[in-house]
Amino acid sequence: MTRRRGALTDVTGLLVGHHHELDDDATLGSGRATGCTVVLAPDGATAAVDVRGGGPGTRETDLLDPSHSVQKVDAILLTGGSAYGLAAADGVMRWLEEHGRGIPMDADGHVVPIVPGAVIFDLPVGEWSARPTADHGFLAADAAGVDVARGSVGAGTGARAGILKGGVGTASVVLGSGPAAGVTVAALVVANPVGSVFDPGTGLPWGVTPTEAAEWGLRVPDPAELGAALALGDKGTVLNTTIGVVATDAPLGKAACRRVAVAGHDGLARAIRPAHSPLDGDTLFALATGTRELPAESAVPPAFPADLPALAAICTAAADVVADAIVDAVLTATAVAGIPSYRDRFPSAFDV
Repeated sequence: MTRRRGALTDVTGLLVGHHHELDDDATLGSGRATGCTVVLAPDGATAAVDVRGGGPGTRETDLLDPSHSVQKVDAILLTGGSAYGLAAADGVMRWLEEHGRGIPMDADGHVVPIVPGAVIFDLPVGEWSARPTADHGFLAADAAGVDVARGSVGAGTGARAGILKGGVGTASVVLGSGPAAGVTVAALVVANPVGSVFDPGTGLPWGVTPTEAAEWGLRVPDPAELGAALALGDKGTVLNTTIGVVATDAPLGKAACRRVAVAGHDGLARAIRPAHSPLDGDTLFALATGTRELPAESAVPPAFPADLPALAAICTAAADVVADAIVDAVLTATAVAGIPSYRDRFPSAFDV
C-alpha cells in the first residue's frame, strides 16, 4: 500500500468542510466549543452504515440498508452537540438544495438531498447550550474542499478521547497490487471515545507499536510521563462516541459498502480500548464514489460475486485507514477547555 496525502479527499469525488465555534477561554461548562464536519459527494456516492456503539445518535441511517430504495447520498454530516446537533443536517440540505443537488423530483428542478448523519456527545465541553445549528451545517458544506484540516476542528472541536483531547483525523492508502490495485481507500474519523487511545504499557497511541513509532515521528515516551497520565485514571464525565466515514473510489454497491463499514470498525477497535461500549455510539459510514474501475476480474467460484477479491482487499485497507485516522486525530488535537492533548501529556514522545 502506498500512502499519499493521507486525507479522505484522496478519494476522487469527495470534499470535506468544517465549521466550529471555539472561545479561547472555554472551560468544562462555559464558553463555546463545538462544531460539525460535512463530507460532500458532489456527484453522489453509494453509501452504507454500521452502528456498533450502545448509545448512537443518528439520522437517515435506515435508508442506507442495502434492501432499501435510495442508492446514493449527497453528503454525510458528522457533528457535535449530541442529538441537538442533528439540526445541522438541515443546513447541509439547504446548501445542497440551493446548488441543485439531491434526488430529482420533477421537471421543475426540485430535489430532495440525502444527508445521513451521526453525533458525538460533547455538551459538557463549553456551555451546555453551545451546539451546532442548521447555520453551522450550511457553513461547513459551503467550506468543503480538497484540503482537510485535522485536530480540534469541526466536529472534533469539543471531542475528548479518554483523558486526552480528541479530534478529527484522516488517512488514506492506495492499494499497490492484487485485485484492487490502484484503488484508494481513506477514512475521516471524529475520535471522542470513552475508552483509552494510548497503550498503558508504552504510552504510544494504540495502533502504533514501538517499532512503528518512527513512522509517525514518535518515540516511546518517558516512563515518568506515562506514570503521571495513568495516575489520572479515567475521564470521569461521560463524553462518548467515535464516528466517521471510510470511503473508496471503487465501484461498489450498497451491500459491498456495508462490508467496508463493518471492516472499518476493526480499525476502530485497534486504536481505542475498550471500543463499542454501552456508553459509546460508535458509527461508521462507508462511501463508494465509483470514480475508478477495478482491474480485470479475478477467478472466483461461480457462487460468489466477481468483485469479491477486490472487496476483501478494500475491507482490509478500511480497517487500516480507520485505525490510522484515529491515531492522526489524537496526535493533531490541541488542548481545549482544559483537556490536555497527547503532546501535552507525552511531550517526550516527539523528541525524535
